[in-house]
Amino acid sequence: MKVFCKTNEEQPRKKMGCLGKTLIGIGVYFGICFLFGALMGDMMSTPATKLEENTIYRIDMKGNLVEQAGEENPFDAIIGEMYGQSTTTVGLNDLLSNIALAKDNDKVLGIYLKGGMLAAEPASAKAIRDALLDFKQSGKFIIAYSDTYTQTNYYIASVADKIFFNPVGTLNWDGLSAQKQYLTRLFEKIGIEMQILKVGTFKSAVEPYFRTSMSEADRKQTEQYLTGIWSEMKTAVGQSRNITPEQLHAYADECMSLQPQEKYLTYHFVDSLVYIQEMDSILRTYAGTKDYKQLSNSKMTNVERNKVEAKDKVAVLYAEGAIVDEGNGGIVEGKMLKNIKKIYEDEDVKAVVFRVNSPGGSADASEQIWHAMKMLQDKGLPVVVSMGDYAASGGYYISCNADYIYAEPTTLTGSIGIFGTVPNLSKIREKVGLDVDAVATNKHSGLNTNAVINGMNPQEMALMQKMVERGYDLFTRRCADGRGMTQDEIKKIGEGRVWLGKDALEIGLVDGLGNIDDAVAKAVELAALGEYQLVSYPEKTDPIQEMLKMFDTTTPEERLVMKVREFASKPRIMALMPEVTIQ
Repeated sequence: MKVFCKTNEEQPRKKMGCLGKTLIGIGVYFGICFLFGALMGDMMSTPATKLEENTIYRIDMKGNLVEQAGEENPFDAIIGEMYGQSTTTVGLNDLLSNIALAKDNDKVLGIYLKGGMLAAEPASAKAIRDALLDFKQSGKFIIAYSDTYTQTNYYIASVADKIFFNPVGTLNWDGLSAQKQYLTRLFEKIGIEMQILKVGTFKSAVEPYFRTSMSEADRKQTEQYLTGIWSEMKTAVGQSRNITPEQLHAYADECMSLQPQEKYLTYHFVDSLVYIQEMDSILRTYAGTKDYKQLSNSKMTNVERNKVEAKDKVAVLYAEGAIVDEGNGGIVEGKMLKNIKKIYEDEDVKAVVFRVNSPGGSADASEQIWHAMKMLQDKGLPVVVSMGDYAASGGYYISCNADYIYAEPTTLTGSIGIFGTVPNLSKIREKVGLDVDAVATNKHSGLNTNAVINGMNPQEMALMQKMVERGYDLFTRRCADGRGMTQDEIKKIGEGRVWLGKDALEIGLVDGLGNIDDAVAKAVELAALGEYQLVSYPEKTDPIQEMLKMFDTTTPEERLVMKVREFASKPRIMALMPEVTIQ
């Protein structure tokens, strides 16, 4: 630790101030060390939760939903408390497992859905909702309370026997929209020109760089999947709340988020307007005892399960996020290949469920992961894909060769297409007066850097376009081989078009509609297994390593420079679906 303070010709009082600062600094240092040690001690020694009689399983509907729990930064909760922000990470795998456990355990009386700000995409929300509907088959109760509901969270909560709501709360039921930001005019003003290379009429991920509004093709596909998701939400909510889809559509046109709370009662969105303090009495009534206990989702996750001692294993491999060549977040090529290698080398693994929740990313990394998954099949292991919210573009690339593919009805998939983008910064360079000179041995030496600094000439653009087209040809061949279709058939439904899961089933991109449990059952069937145990990859991250990430001293400016260097190091060929914000 360095402490900088002036000592020359300082008054004694000031010298003591400097010493005080030093002592405070040392105190803070040791305080952090103590906190670190205490936190680590808690992490390493968390005892298993014991289920008690008269337990109500409380699901706090808040935080960020991810496929697999255990990858959150251990300091997130502390920082969240400091700044008044929720940084809770909820694992969909844990949540579904907990609901199943609560259904079958006699000590659990029912479920309390508390709150309404869980960040979840439509397909994941449906998986939770379906699990809650299955829970209700036990005859146990589900009640819900919230101060506010997003549409997605209300879609989940609508399964409850009764919905209680804050008398001054806000319920969002206004319909869906998809918004995209277009950067063309902004880039023109600051002097950036994006050099675009793509294959696929519907491959709209690059449209924000050269258009100011949606193309007709993009508008068509967006309207199709938005309408499909909205139809699913209206139908499901309508069945649970005894409201027709037509009524729900009309209510959305009234903009329910701006309506008085009495309308939520009149339209049967909620059953009663009460304050949170009244929920204890309500829970007692449903529990049939005043001595009930609430068990949070994190505590329920820590309840010991009956372990299956079977030798045979079904590996569940999670792939979540953008597909990248390297880095820390998303589906990182090297990390994914290491996990696939572990599965390959484990002779007790008899089948694989590949859980994919990805909008795509690097074409190079997608090919590497595709090949590694094929090696599992070549070894004789059945591979079943379970698609989450997204399995599009590169996400579909890594899925297409599976023995069987499940999607949720509202999964966004397909987007079979490829693009490349290279920024041309020559206008900015001219504005700021930056001159560049170079020496080269060949005609296209230094192309990757020169393409950014000076822009590409027509010949270079043609060469890059051909490379992108070769990538598309390989992509469509992989899909054709995997799906038992001709390349021409794939191209007809490709062109970068995004499909809902239910539509993908009709055109042959997936084999069935279902969740991860359905995928596991299919994998067991294909492998002809009796008893088996599930093993998950990647394994939970080391909390110490996650903490060390907090001490990264790289500045934003340094990270930007690193990104620019990475971008200029090689042509970027991407298999990525358009970024869409659904509201």
